[in-house]
Amino acid sequence: MQTSRRIPQRVSVYTLGCSKNRVDSEHLMRQLQAGGMKVIPDALEEDYPLDTLIINTCGFIHDAREESVNYILEALLAKEEGRLGKVLVMGCLAERYKKDLEKEMPGVDAFFGVTDIPLITAYLGVPYHPRLATERVLSTPAHYAYLKLSEGCDRNCAYCAIPLIRGPHCSRPMSELLAEAGHLAGQGVKELVLVAQDTSFYGLDLTGKRELATLMEGLCLIGGIERIRLLYTYPQGFPLDVLRLMAQEPKICQYIDVPLQHVSDKVLTAMRRNTTKAETLQLIEDFRTFVPGLCLRTTLMVGHPGEDEQAFLELLDFVKGARFERMGAFTYSREEGTYGALHLKDRVPEKIKRERYDRLMELQQEISFTYNKSRIGSICSVLADYLVIPDEGPAKPVVLARSQFEAPEVDGYVILENAPDIKPGSFVKVRIKNADAYDLYAQLIEKQ
Repeated sequence: MQTSRRIPQRVSVYTLGCSKNRVDSEHLMRQLQAGGMKVIPDALEEDYPLDTLIINTCGFIHDAREESVNYILEALLAKEEGRLGKVLVMGCLAERYKKDLEKEMPGVDAFFGVTDIPLITAYLGVPYHPRLATERVLSTPAHYAYLKLSEGCDRNCAYCAIPLIRGPHCSRPMSELLAEAGHLAGQGVKELVLVAQDTSFYGLDLTGKRELATLMEGLCLIGGIERIRLLYTYPQGFPLDVLRLMAQEPKICQYIDVPLQHVSDKVLTAMRRNTTKAETLQLIEDFRTFVPGLCLRTTLMVGHPGEDEQAFLELLDFVKGARFERMGAFTYSREEGTYGALHLKDRVPEKIKRERYDRLMELQQEISFTYNKSRIGSICSVLADYLVIPDEGPAKPVVLARSQFEAPEVDGYVILENAPDIKPGSFVKVRIKNADAYDLYAQLIEKQ
């Protein structure tokens, strides 16, 4: 007697937006995998046909929403052509604009919000297992992973819709985070990148005090984890015990990402950032004093209501003096429902915003180039991320790697030429030989 064998459904979760979204997608994929589905992270056209494509969307600013909408439309076209079965949409865009999207995109089979993983699994006929809440299917290279410390935000900055989408700040229990980090180490993860809407706020809602340093100490004790990197901190009330720990613990990268947004007191007040220029300058001094050689990354905004030319020039002077090793920037976007949209006039024309953005990034490019050139001749340990083998032509294979001073996805690489025997996930020692504004070029000294 011949029995039929059930073919597992082919499902992909395609992630748009930030690393916090990526963590949500990876938790969802683990639940689907446990339900017997064949899970393909971030499926591209060559992975079709699929039974189900789940699109995890971003709704933070206009450009991100537009990217999400465009991808949904591409998926619906693939569905019409028979290359996809169901199309599901989850995440920030769906959380915020579900009713509008249902009207405008009837071809989408279902929409889900940012905390609806159990509803998604139920829709697909897969049981949700709470015991798997600390397990994930990685969509990053196997040797690094993001660890999301908390959900939501209590800050209510004038320009930001995150509290409207994700709700108030809610820290994950430390035991849960340590368990998840242990699972990741068991999968071969060597670098943990700590993320949240505000990582420096971690633990305040659990114990009444900031617990980030305590958590990082616990993570350092997990075997297999060799690097811990800190992103998305907030300047107000930054926990200085984190700096003390960073200065003495070799597993913790001497790298901090602290989005400052601006330095003009006038603009900071309009932004509702609850900090001042003087406090910002003091914080930067603390960073540099506690951790000499620290790589400091920030994000700045131009064109916020209240930013006149004088305030923008003040921002330029600040960047010239602070000399951030890494910096990103974006232009103000009027977000529906935020304090800025309801109470502030957007007095800066789009053309001026773009001009200011270009001037700011041109300045930072010079600073970044100077910093990268200062590293020529230095020796450092790097973690190999990718081996790139050219399809054709005389170009040689290159390894894209990162030292403790380069975060994945947002910073440049340390590039090793003609090193095809270095496997991704390997630590190697290199000497920096050359540099440009974004990347460094290195020579292999020894494998570690």
